[in-house]
Amino acid sequence: MRRRGTSKGGYWGKAHDTSPYRSGLEDLVSQQLERLGVKFRYEDVTLPYVRPSRKCRYTPDFLLPNGIIVETKGRFVTADRQKMLQVKEQHPDLDIRIVFSNPSAPISKRSKTTYAMWCERYGFKYAKQFIPEAWLQEPPNKKAIKALKRFLKSQCNAE
Repeated sequence: MRRRGTSKGGYWGKAHDTSPYRSGLEDLVSQQLERLGVKFRYEDVTLPYVRPSRKCRYTPDFLLPNGIIVETKGRFVTADRQKMLQVKEQHPDLDIRIVFSNPSAPISKRSKTTYAMWCERYGFKYAKQFIPEAWLQEPPNKKAIKALKRFLKSQCNAE
């Protein structure tokens, strides 16, 4: 039987401090099994599984005439970062850029990685507080515009 730290508590109560179980219910069940003389193992195996994929939707904040998508972020939480990576991976023709209120902010309290560092690591262009004039002056990105028109057309047809 593998020993663990103390319980976090829960509906069935907290396991006592010397218990290897995470909850009072686990502790009770282990006592029952021991009383009945049933041999058992506790949390000795980890089973891999895949969560079924689900369709999600992303609505960009701004679409520029030159095909650039601009997402604005004050806070850039884990779910947002994962979403941006998935959208970029699944739609490589799109040009997605991010405007942060503070690109120097850390991605979490314990991380030294900033929003800017994250963008650089994953190939997203970013800016602070405003869309740079240079982005607005860029020539049209034909691949991105074609992809965006395809999405806009499919949405019009669905309505």
